[in-house]
Amino acid sequence: MTMTMKRIAVATMFAFTTAMVAPAATIPASAQTTTPTAVTVPIVGSGGGGTFAGTFKLQRFTSQNGVLTAVGTLSGTVTSATGIVGTILKTISLPVTVGDSTCQILHLDLGPLSLDLLGLQINLSQVVLDITAQAGAGNLLGNLLCGVANLLNDPSGLSRLLNQILALL
Repeated sequence: MTMTMKRIAVATMFAFTTAMVAPAATIPASAQTTTPTAVTVPIVGSGGGGTFAGTFKLQRFTSQNGVLTAVGTLSGTVTSATGIVGTILKTISLPVTVGDSTCQILHLDLGPLSLDLLGLQINLSQVVLDITAQAGAGNLLGNLLCGVANLLNDPSGLSRLLNQILALL
């Protein structure tokens, strides 16, 4: 069942990372108070000799202990290796992670520069410096810098924004 949970999380994030996210300021006030529409994601998996086929119906996003969480209903049929069939209908909460593994640290764009220092002339062409941190397993400095760059992000604010997007669907 752990593999199924991972697939649910991946499918949920794929569905929302491919959607265009509008800034919160452009969402009308009426959309902020409506109940979000559920999004259904098909789930198919196998493991331990059994199979699972069903759906995850995403209902809302919440912030639990500072972690963005997707809440929805998992329903489907489990078939064991011996052919025994069972059904599942359960409300579950899944932690949601942002799919982008990079974060912008610094963008510096200097135009051409000409200096005359007591007869020494220095000419510098345009310089563009981009520093991007790459987060992920084994990227200690990238993980640290992305964490620092995202210190002010608010998971409860993100869950409100995602619920507003669901309400628009």
